[in-house]
Amino acid sequence: MAADDLTETQLSSRSVYRGNLLHVKEDRVALPNGRQAVREYIVHPGAVVVIPLLANGEVVLERQFRYPLRRDVLELPAGKIDPGEPPLACGQRELREETGYIALKWRYVATIHPCIGYSDESMRLYLAEELTLGKHNRDGDEFLEIFTLPLAEALEWVRSGRITDVKTVIGLFWAEKIAQGWQPPEFPCPA
Repeated sequence: MAADDLTETQLSSRSVYRGNLLHVKEDRVALPNGRQAVREYIVHPGAVVVIPLLANGEVVLERQFRYPLRRDVLELPAGKIDPGEPPLACGQRELREETGYIALKWRYVATIHPCIGYSDESMRLYLAEELTLGKHNRDGDEFLEIFTLPLAEALEWVRSGRITDVKTVIGLFWAEKIAQGWQPPEFPCPA
């Protein structure tokens, strides 16, 4: 691959929409060839995905209605990072709030960018182990069913199309690698 500079340089920027979660922007950029183009994208605060593994090898999942798809979706626990909140603290908060589980052992696994064509969102994945079940503390607009499933069955649900959520598919694939002996890095989540 050539070492050409592929950088696009921002010439101007304007907000198109600002909501509670999403901020849509439209930028004019200079392309590497000197031409100009418009880039529309979503500014997102980032999120954390938790891979909660029980001692018996089962994974904790949740079922919730996702309005844009107009159907229930099976997912790993996850949530948006609040302003100033460290990613690990977000994962710990979301796991407890959504599922009631508390994990004594946390390991950073990976960072993914699920929508690079139209968003700057990054998701940090954490493995949560040594789980104990307590009481959840969901937001007033959060309605979830929490259940556990053997990892092999969850992976079969991915294969069959029953689980389609990208963060969950990636998290379950990482869980499979970890179950096969792969070890997450020993360092904390990168910025």
